[in-house]
Amino acid sequence: MRTKIVAGNWKMNKLPSEAAALIEGIRKATNEGDCGVEVVVCVPFVDIPAAAAALKGSKIGLGAQNMHWKANGAYTGEISAGMLKDLGVQYVILGHSERRQYFAETDETVNLKLKAALEAGLTPIVCVGETLQEREEGKMQDVIVNQVTKDLAGCQEDFEKIVIAYEPVWAIGTGKTATSTQAQEVHALIRATLAKMNPAKAEKVRIQYGGSMKPNNAADLMAKPDIDGGLIGGAALEADSFAAIVAAGK
Repeated sequence: MRTKIVAGNWKMNKLPSEAAALIEGIRKATNEGDCGVEVVVCVPFVDIPAAAAALKGSKIGLGAQNMHWKANGAYTGEISAGMLKDLGVQYVILGHSERRQYFAETDETVNLKLKAALEAGLTPIVCVGETLQEREEGKMQDVIVNQVTKDLAGCQEDFEKIVIAYEPVWAIGTGKTATSTQAQEVHALIRATLAKMNPAKAEKVRIQYGGSMKPNNAADLMAKPDIDGGLIGGAALEADSFAAIVAAGK
C-alpha cells in the first residue's frame, strides 16, 4: 500500500509573519500531522525559516517550491538544494506548470533539478500535465508520456524516492476540476509510462492530483486506485480546508 501524501503549495502567498499562524492551525487540524497521511507544506523561500520553526515537534514535512540544479555559482536570485537542506527543507516542487509557463522551465531543466534534488536527499514532487488546448486537440496522452519520460530520465532506480503530481493545467486556479474518472485515466497512464521505464518500481511511485482538489471532491479523487494524494493550491491557504482534504485521504 502506498501512503497518501497531501502537500500544500502556498505559491506566492503568506508573509513570514503570517506563516506561523497558518501552520499552527494546520498542526491542530491534522493532529500534528500524525493522521495516517503524509502532510507537507511547500512555502515561499522567505517563509522557510519561520515555517521550519513553527513545524518543530510535528510530523508535518517542510517543502520548497523550486530550486536550481547547480550546487552554487553565479546564478543571481537562485536557490540550491544544499541551501534548502541547510534550512531543514525535506521536499521540493519541480516543474510546476506556472514555472513552465512564466519562467521558461523545460523538461530538460526539470530533469537536471530532479537529479540534484535526489543527490541532496530531498523528496522531489515532479509536476506534469496538459493544457486545455492540448487536451481538446487529443494530445493529452503524448504530452504526458513525453513529460514523464523526459523529466524522470536517468532516475529509474530512484523511483520510490520521487512523487509525481498530475496537474491538468486547465484546472489550476480556474475552479474547474477533472472528474475522478478523467484524473484516474491520466494517473494510470503515468504509472504505465513509469512501468515501461522500471517495471519493478512503478507501483511504488506516489502520484498526486493537482488540479483544484477541494474538501468536496478530495475523497472521490483519492478513492481511485492510482491517485495517491493531492498537491493543493488555494485550499491549502486555510487550515480547516487543507485538513479536510488530508482527512479525505485516510
